[in-house]
Amino acid sequence: MELSLLVIFWYGILHAFGPDHLTAIADFSIGKNKRKTLMITTLFAIGHGLSLFLFAKILQSTHISDKILSYGDIISATVIIAMGVYLLFMVATNRIQLKTHMHEGKEHTHIWFGKSHDHDDAVAKSSSFTMGLLMGAGGVRGMLITLGAVGSGNVDFTMIGAFTAGVMLVFVSFGLVILYFNQHFLGNLTNVRRAFATAGVISLVVGTNILIS
Repeated sequence: MELSLLVIFWYGILHAFGPDHLTAIADFSIGKNKRKTLMITTLFAIGHGLSLFLFAKILQSTHISDKILSYGDIISATVIIAMGVYLLFMVATNRIQLKTHMHEGKEHTHIWFGKSHDHDDAVAKSSSFTMGLLMGAGGVRGMLITLGAVGSGNVDFTMIGAFTAGVMLVFVSFGLVILYFNQHFLGNLTNVRRAFATAGVISLVVGTNILIS
């Protein structure tokens, strides 16, 4: 059993390297501080694992055709494209703001959308968790086939936990890479807008590629 969980953990790591997942993580983590970045990546991974677990339980008791399951990829691609359009809209309408100030002897840079600036984490928490759930719908067939093969056709919560741990390892690590980028390259509004514009374009490319593949 331990070997099976190790295999599933490794599969979670490989699965997390998908361009759609990393694109979503980048879209949510650009411009965020360390605490928010870790929160976003962790909730994204938990939502992803929970989505897979729910799909697994549904498919164990109900037959769903491959055609219906394929809509999961469409949902995933649509979400990524929508994120790309949103980011590009924010850049084009100059709705991305940046403010630098000193706090307890340290320089802090705050980046936000819109005119008002607040520190409410509720939106970031719900958005990243929901994104993880929606992204879990994409590619669910391949994931369940792999996990089912390891578990003799039965996917339990322990297997999902191992898979989620592997996914979380990559997501958090990639989030820290984005955090380094935030801290060293987003010191002025021009670079911030370039970063969000690049993320928006990449989101459109990745999402469109999923749809036409």
